[in-house]
Amino acid sequence: MKKQLKTSRGPGIRIGVDTGGTFTDFIAVFGDERIAFKVPSTPQAPAQAILIGLERVFDALAGWKDASGTKTSQVKMEIVHGTTVATNALLERKGARTALVVTEGFEDVIEIGRQARPDLYNLSVTRPEPLVPRHLRFGVDERVSAEGVILAEPGASEIDRLVKALKKARVESVAVSLLFSFANPAHERMLAEALSVLGVPVSISHRILPEYREYERTSAVVINAYLAPRVGRYLKELSEGLAGSFDKRRFTGLRIMQSSGGSISAETAGAEPVRTILSGPAGGVVAAVRVAEMAEIRDIIAFDMGGTSTDVSLCLGEARTTNEAQINGLPIAIPVLDIHTVGAGGGSIGYVDAGGALRVGPESAGADPGPACYGKGDRPTVTDANLVLGRFAGGGLLSGQMQLDETRAAGAIDRLAAQMSAASSEPVSREKAALGVIAVANANMERALRLVSIERGHDPRNFTLVSFGGAGGLHAVALASALRIPRILVPDYPGAFSALGVLLSDVVKDYSQTVMLKIDPSIEIDRGEIDRGETDRGKSDPGSMIETGFRRLERQAAVDLRREGFSAARNKLIRSLSMRYQGQSFELEVDAGADFAASFHSAHAERYGHCDPRRPIEIVSIRLRGIGVTEKPELRTSRVRRVIKARPQREASVFLSGRPKRICVYDRALLEPGTEIVAPAIIVEYGSTTLVPAGWQARIDGYRNIVIEIGTA
Repeated sequence: MKKQLKTSRGPGIRIGVDTGGTFTDFIAVFGDERIAFKVPSTPQAPAQAILIGLERVFDALAGWKDASGTKTSQVKMEIVHGTTVATNALLERKGARTALVVTEGFEDVIEIGRQARPDLYNLSVTRPEPLVPRHLRFGVDERVSAEGVILAEPGASEIDRLVKALKKARVESVAVSLLFSFANPAHERMLAEALSVLGVPVSISHRILPEYREYERTSAVVINAYLAPRVGRYLKELSEGLAGSFDKRRFTGLRIMQSSGGSISAETAGAEPVRTILSGPAGGVVAAVRVAEMAEIRDIIAFDMGGTSTDVSLCLGEARTTNEAQINGLPIAIPVLDIHTVGAGGGSIGYVDAGGALRVGPESAGADPGPACYGKGDRPTVTDANLVLGRFAGGGLLSGQMQLDETRAAGAIDRLAAQMSAASSEPVSREKAALGVIAVANANMERALRLVSIERGHDPRNFTLVSFGGAGGLHAVALASALRIPRILVPDYPGAFSALGVLLSDVVKDYSQTVMLKIDPSIEIDRGEIDRGETDRGKSDPGSMIETGFRRLERQAAVDLRREGFSAARNKLIRSLSMRYQGQSFELEVDAGADFAASFHSAHAERYGHCDPRRPIEIVSIRLRGIGVTEKPELRTSRVRRVIKARPQREASVFLSGRPKRICVYDRALLEPGTEIVAPAIIVEYGSTTLVPAGWQARIDGYRNIVIEIGTA
């Protein structure tokens, strides 16, 4: 456990919790103080690790006072939580027995999907199995036109038949997705009310995703319904555990991180769990952008390497969102941070495949049994390889609180080396096998970094790699070298960085509405017309229609944010438009202000290399982001008064390539701003280790970040 950076003062105790596959991380802020630590995750009962960790938080804070003399026992506390419960339930297909109710004749929409193929010329494509089997899909005799006109209303006998069929099927959750409900949701509301007698969660598509594209909207609401019982139970268990363990008068609430980079109440998350699928990695991206901004760095690639997976995200001054995310081939279509995940982490298992090639991941040893060096497992992992190569510098994990079994790790790597030897008919040493595991893991992560940068038209040489996660610091420089990234920033306390990120998040509510408005390029619509909602061309003018739609969304945002505890004075509303050229089947999101048409043409040229201002454009959907601005820890700077040459605490024998080398080991807690570290070096701290090989130079900046740059000598 370790005290960290100074933060801005704020009332009460704020605690960020990030649950990973291997560890659960905590950051607690009280006045000007912060503590951070990790406890092993409990995958079978995730709430258990959180409650254990919170007990440790309060033990550590006992007796502390803020600047005004207020004790921790006298203040309220708020918890913000990044969770992987929804992610794991979806990946492992351990959700609820779910029924799907659709307009009659559209029962197979989630099975037909789109014509897009992951491999164009593969005649044996394996499509993901729908979350709802055919016998649990029910059609209702109703119809609404594309303009929202009711053509056929479901009768009482039709609804009664549906209720009886769902009862007989013993479903645990229901998803309702009717044709064109985004234009008129009356029938979905009618069915939701009728189905409430079932006593199970009912998810309706116009609340989850009120947009056109039937398949994506249906997929989103099905995923929501599939996850709702499990996530709801988890959050109820956690909330009850918090209320039972801590004074109810002090506990002010539990917020859950969304995939979009904002947080919502636990109640909302339980009803709309699809919004939490990328909850865990979102916190790290939010924190990376904030720390980079403080360090006056605009363009970054966030690199989060944990125990189970690695998450990467390219950010151009801000975290980027997408509406085209997929999980295991299933589209989500709600706003999520643009994060790419690969199955490469400290716990990723190395093995020799049937063809004799060395592979690493995606299978992970997880928290139990964990890497061989944790003392329970016997399969070789990336962590075991780093330990065998001496890259932990003999210090164990968590500042020595968690000792690593080097003998067990060596045995696991030796068995892998024997398999590699048998496959290649050449002797493979322990160290060569370990270096092979590291090289393959790095190659997997390098592909992810290339995907979010080079394959999208961005030169990684123009970016800074912000490296965090417990395992990130050991691999960051190798990846930066491969992609010629000139600078790496390792933030203070990288091992619990995502937990800090959830504390830095605002409460965010996203709204959208499909409008399908065609814009003639010969007609100009200025900002004033949209702001006033009036033009001299009448109420059917696009400017008026856009403004009317936005005002409707803004009224809903005000109501929802008030329920979340935010008055209008603490709200911020951001308008945007999803636009395309007439005839296209994909959209770009642009700001709704000023000259949005010019913004669209510019965005199209940037993304695709061309634009045509003479061509008619369409506004497909209007979007609104409602933000409730929260109090956040403020990362304060320390002036760099002079350059300090770091003094190593010890030396360690480390394999950097083919042979061991004695290199200096530094304790990060002792490195003041302005300190320069001579490479090669290993910097150890609670929760993470950073490797700085020869050819690079490192320093501590005013925010206590480790800044690693290509050496000039």
